[in-house]
Amino acid sequence: MTDTRPPTDLDRVIGFTIPGRHARGRVARLGPVLDEILSAHAYPPVIERLLAEALTLTALLGSTLKDAEGQMTLQAQTQGGIVSLLVCDYKGGELRGYVQYDAERLAMLGKNPSLYALFNKGYLAVTFDQALTKERYQGIVPLDGASLAAAAESYFLQSEQIPSLVRLGMHRNEAGKLIAGGIFLQHLPEGEEGRERLHTKLDHPEWHHVETLASTMGPDELADASIPLENLVWRLFNEEPEVRLLAGTDLARGCRCDASYIMQVLGKFPAEERAAMADENGVISVDCAFCSTKFPVPLADFVPPPL
Repeated sequence: MTDTRPPTDLDRVIGFTIPGRHARGRVARLGPVLDEILSAHAYPPVIERLLAEALTLTALLGSTLKDAEGQMTLQAQTQGGIVSLLVCDYKGGELRGYVQYDAERLAMLGKNPSLYALFNKGYLAVTFDQALTKERYQGIVPLDGASLAAAAESYFLQSEQIPSLVRLGMHRNEAGKLIAGGIFLQHLPEGEEGRERLHTKLDHPEWHHVETLASTMGPDELADASIPLENLVWRLFNEEPEVRLLAGTDLARGCRCDASYIMQVLGKFPAEERAAMADENGVISVDCAFCSTKFPVPLADFVPPPL
């Protein structure tokens, strides 16, 4: 079979399982989609890297959803930190993300500030919303590690008692655009996904084996667009008796703001509150923080209910 994939493997995530080791994983890489999201705001390099890491992590975690209409949200927040809010979400292969930060305080830091320097005492919340069952699962962990990847590992260990590994990497290509990649690996203690866990072992020799192998994957490889994602999995686990590759998902930038949705939201407010939101020309200006699009909504477009 002829390989028709482009020479650069970008904006895609694939899954895999290693049945003999009771492990599953995801590998993702972002390129043009990442640039499209970052270009919505004039983020400084430090914030660009932070958001790139968060979006890659969101792609890795969100792609584990089996519900096509489900949504996964990653939110980091703090009180008094330079970064006051970081939020990303994933739905059906679509990503979006936004960072709110104090530019003046950020300018006083060096080029590579620590996670603590950016967030102070913050927390990371990971939320899975299942559209079909209407169920919501959320876990919250402190942002006290060295990276967002470390915080994600803590989330799965504390919230689900699942040993996990997350590695993220990025670099700028010749055009100066960020390329980001990541790997997410999990151990399934009872050997079967979805099976009730009667206990959690403290010693997992089969997990330690795959964890050690995955830890050898460098950030330069993860972010190398010339290496197909399938090849990354093969490099790590080619000596395993069986590795099953799962169907991949193409990634896109997705922002669910549009004029009709905004009209629907504003229509829920009383007429006097809408009037207070409008400017002297009778127009409500709504800005989308994710895509930086402005939506002017004239008050005259709201039809009063019949008497």
